[in-house]
Amino acid sequence: MQQTALILFLAGFSLAAQDPATTANPSAGTQAQPNGDTDHDTRVSGPFVVPTGTKVPLSMINSISTKTASEGDRIYLETVFPILADGKVVIPPGSYVAGTVTSVKRPGRVKGRGELYIRFDSLTLPNGVTRDFRARMGGLDGTAPDTLDKDEGKVKSDGNKAGDLKTVGEAAGAGAGIGGLAGSAAGHAGMGAGIGAAAGAAAGLVGVLLTRGPEAVLEKGTTMEMVLDRQLRFTASEVDFGNSMKQPRSNSVIPASRRATTPVNGHLWPF
Repeated sequence: MQQTALILFLAGFSLAAQDPATTANPSAGTQAQPNGDTDHDTRVSGPFVVPTGTKVPLSMINSISTKTASEGDRIYLETVFPILADGKVVIPPGSYVAGTVTSVKRPGRVKGRGELYIRFDSLTLPNGVTRDFRARMGGLDGTAPDTLDKDEGKVKSDGNKAGDLKTVGEAAGAGAGIGGLAGSAAGHAGMGAGIGAAAGAAAGLVGVLLTRGPEAVLEKGTTMEMVLDRQLRFTASEVDFGNSMKQPRSNSVIPASRRATTPVNGHLWPF
C-alpha cells in the first residue's frame, strides 16, 4: 500500500510540475520562426527624377493659327504616354501642359511662310502637383502639313508654289479662250488667243501677289514632343495619384480602335 501511494503521489507531482510550463506560453508552438525567405519592401521611396532632355508626347487641346494668334497667346495640351522614373509612372497620360506663343509671322503675299514660335511653360499632374520650366518642341506629328525647325522650336507653314502656278495657268487658259473667241469674231483667232492668254496670265499673277500663302496651323489633336530643359524631381507623395488617374482625350494620338488595356506599374493604360 505504501508503495502504491508513493507512486500515485510522484505521478501527481510530475503532472503539476509540467502544467505551468505548458500554460506559461500557450502559443509557443505556433510562433513564426525567422527564415531567409522573409519578403522585403523593394519599392523606391524617391525622389523620382525625370532627366533633362526627356521627350514627353503631347496632344493639342485647343487650336492656333498664324491668322488669328498673337504673341503671348496661351496653348493647352495634355500628355498621351506615361513617363517613368525608377520604374514608377511619374507623369501619367492626361497630365496638363500649358505653353505660350512667343512670336507670330504671317505668310507673305509674294514670298515667305507663316511661322509660329512655341514655348512650353508648366506641367500639372492629375493630382494637382505642378512644375514650371521653359521647354521647347522637339518633334511634330508626321501627318501635320507644317514643318518644324527643331533648333528654334519654330513651326513653319508649307509653301504654295504649285498652287500659285496653277492659279496663273488657269487664268492664262481662261484668257486665251476668251481672246480666241473675240479674235475669231474679228477674223484673227490666233492673235486674239495670244493676247487673251497674256492678259489672263497677268491677271492670275496679280491674284497670286495679292493672296497670302498658307498659314501655319496647329489644330486640335495635333501630336508633338516636348523636350525638357531641366530635371523634374518628385517626392513619393507627389507621384501618389490614388484615384486621380484619368485617361487622355479620345482625339489624342492613339486611335480608339487600337486602344487596349496594358498594365504598367499596376495601372491600366490605353496603348
